[in-house]
Amino acid sequence: MSCTETLREQGYRLTPQRMMILSAIHASDHHISAEEIYDQVRVKYPQVNISTVYRTLELLKELGLVTETDLGGGKFRYHSVEKGHHHHLICRKCGQVFHLDESVLKPVEGAILRQYGFKADL
Repeated sequence: MSCTETLREQGYRLTPQRMMILSAIHASDHHISAEEIYDQVRVKYPQVNISTVYRTLELLKELGLVTETDLGGGKFRYHSVEKGHHHHLICRKCGQVFHLDESVLKPVEGAILRQYGFKADL
């Protein structure tokens, strides 16, 4: 189900602000910050407020439509779940984010199952 379908199904209106915020997230080729979203939306919708962006991101997180990644130091980035689940390596010095290939985690997942007797949700 798409983000817009989920919003409708849950009884939320598809306001221009919500649609532009979703569009900014979907169009991004990286994990995008609230400030980057705000800057993009403000170009087309100057009256938008940063608090609207944060409230919308919170709603999208609650509905399971976006994930929030904590990069440390109060830096959060957002990613559409429609783009798929993945893991990150984050450099603690420079903050650079690397996508971690799933094949790297398979041995870890197997080791957790053997040692602790349950399947980890990695």
